[in-house]
Order: sequence, then C-alpha cells, then structure tokens
Amino acid sequence: MIVRQFLSWVRTAPAGERAEATRALARAWLLSDLCDEDRGAAEGALLMLLDDPSPLVRQAMAEVFARSEEAPAAIVQALATDQPSVAAIILEHSPLLIDADLVDIVATGNSETQCAIARRVGLPAPVCAAIAEVGSAAAALELIENAYAELAPFSWDRIVERHGHLAAIREAMLVLDDLPAATRAALVDKLSETLAQFVVARNWLSADRAGRITSEARDRSTITIAARSRGEELRGLVAHLRATSQLTAGLILRALLSGNVELFEIALSELADMPRARVSALLNDRGRASLQGLLRKAGIPDTTFDAFAVALEVCRENGFADTLSGAAILRRKMVERVLTHCATDRDAAAPLLILLRRFATESARDEAREFCDEVMAEDFVAGLEFGLIAA
Repeated sequence: MIVRQFLSWVRTAPAGERAEATRALARAWLLSDLCDEDRGAAEGALLMLLDDPSPLVRQAMAEVFARSEEAPAAIVQALATDQPSVAAIILEHSPLLIDADLVDIVATGNSETQCAIARRVGLPAPVCAAIAEVGSAAAALELIENAYAELAPFSWDRIVERHGHLAAIREAMLVLDDLPAATRAALVDKLSETLAQFVVARNWLSADRAGRITSEARDRSTITIAARSRGEELRGLVAHLRATSQLTAGLILRALLSGNVELFEIALSELADMPRARVSALLNDRGRASLQGLLRKAGIPDTTFDAFAVALEVCRENGFADTLSGAAILRRKMVERVLTHCATDRDAAAPLLILLRRFATESARDEAREFCDEVMAEDFVAGLEFGLIAA
C-alpha cells in the first residue's frame, strides 16, 4: 500500500522531493526489516525510478547503494552505466562490480568514469592495466596517486609511453620510492625528449647540440638511478637500456668511471650474453686479453679498450664506491688518469678523447660543487656552535 501511494505521488512531485523520497525508499530497502512482499514492491519501485528524467533521483539512489554489499545487483549495474555524475560514486566504491565490469567501463567510458574507477581501493592489476592502456591522462594520474592500486611493471611503462610527456604525470611518478628503475629511466628519457624539442622549437639551440646535451644529461641521470638500484631491479634497468639503444660504450664507460662496477658487470653480461659470474671472473683475471675478449664479445669498439683497461685498473687500486655519491658521480682522479693515458696514445680515436674531456670537465665541476657544499656546511655548523656559546 505504501509503495502504491509512493508511485502515485512520485509522478507529479518536483525533482528535489522525488530525490529525497527515493533516498528514503532506498534506505528502507537496505536497512529496514521489510517482509518479502514489501521488499519486492520497494525494489520494483526503485527499478522504475532508474528511468526518472532527473539525475538527482538516480544520484540519490547511487549514494545509498554505493558502498553496500547487500544492494540490489541489477540496480547497481544500471547505475554504473548511467551518466558520469550518477555513475561515479558507484564506480569508485561499489563492491558488487567485478573486474570484467570495470575493464569494460574503462574501455567504453569517458575520463570522468575512468578517474572514478582509478580511485578505487584495492584496484586489481587487470583493471590498472586497462586504465594504463586506454585511460585518459587524468585517469592515469589518479591511478599513480592511488596507493592501493596494483600496478604491474608493464602498466607503469605503458603510462610513461602514453603520458610521460606531461609534467604532472612525471612529477607524480618520480616522487614514488618504489617506482621500478627501468620506468624511472624511461621517464627521464621522455623528459629529455621534451626539453630537446622545446629548446629547438624556440631556436635556442641547434638540433644537434640539443640532442648531445640532453643525451649527456640522460646518461648522467641513468647512472644516478642505477646507483640506487640493486639485483633484479638493476638487471631490469640494463635490459631496458639495451632495448632502447641506450646501453652504449659511452654509458658503460661512465658507469665504470663513476665506480659503479656492478652496473659495469651487468651491462657487459647483458651485451655479451654471458652469466654475470663469468663476466666477473674474466674481469678479476687482471689480464688485458681476457678484458679485450669480453669487450669484443659485448660489441664494445676496439678504440675504447685501453680506456676501459685503465679505468678498471684505477678502480681496483682505489677501491669500489661504497656511497651513493661515489657511485653516481664521475671520480675525477680516475677520469684524469684515463684521459692522460688516452691522450698520449696515437691510436686513441678522437670521439673517445672528446668524450673523456667532457667527463673531465664534468667531474671537476662536481668536485668543486662538493667542496663548496662542504665549506658552507662547516660554516653553518660553526655558526650554530658560536650561537650556542654566546647564549
């Protein structure tokens, strides 16, 4: 009887009043101890209200049923495919939607509905993959910022590939501590491309010079990323560098001149298709023939063999880097010794000498910055001590 009266009244009531009445009816269905007949009648009325011309009515229903596991499944399904203002709360919260539902809505919905799904707690990997593959940039950003989303490595890579040129995406990803090293390197690569295109478009630099500068900056960032990586993550980074043609002799030489022997060994292992233990044994052999054979198998140019040999020798003499800065920044003494050797070698190729001179300049500037930072730190500490004594 009550439902009949409700249906009669709702035909002529204003939209706002219909919405409040629908909210009350939905709450009664969900929370009240109704008999089977009344519950069936109430559900029928709610199903009819899915056709109400006002989104306020359907939105009121969605707000009541969004977080409930006991909500009528048919109504939840209908609300999930309604207009975004109605569907968003269902898509973000409803436990009744399965992965297949969510993937389908990601594929067919707009950015607003994709964003709502991307905010779900405990978002499973298949749905994350769908958003990474076809979602808008806004949805990708929501996904990145969702601490409860299960993103597989390939989903991270797909987001970088599709949206890595956007500053908001890069910034949101780069602050994540657990971002895979290969993905971090891919982001740096995207940033390098974006900056190079920008300065060339403004006629600030020629295309060749912009390409060289961004390439050097990318290599330096790659070494820094590698210094923070270990084990499988570092091997994944090296595999990414090889796949993107960035695992060059120059980058590998930079790794060794930075004292990062782990990266040096893994890079040679990847290029030579040899187990790392075998590569390590050949490097520890201390014979130049073993080193040259390994470098040749890895496809390293013959003109760089002496540079690698001298760098490895100095690295053994001085000990390997055991700090982040030591493993990420070119070590000046090592660079200068390799440069001195190659500068007196008539067979040394000009491109190698140019590269080593750039390394020498870079390492000198890094050392100067570290010195200035240490001086400033000492002055700051001295000022604090003076202030405490004076107090």
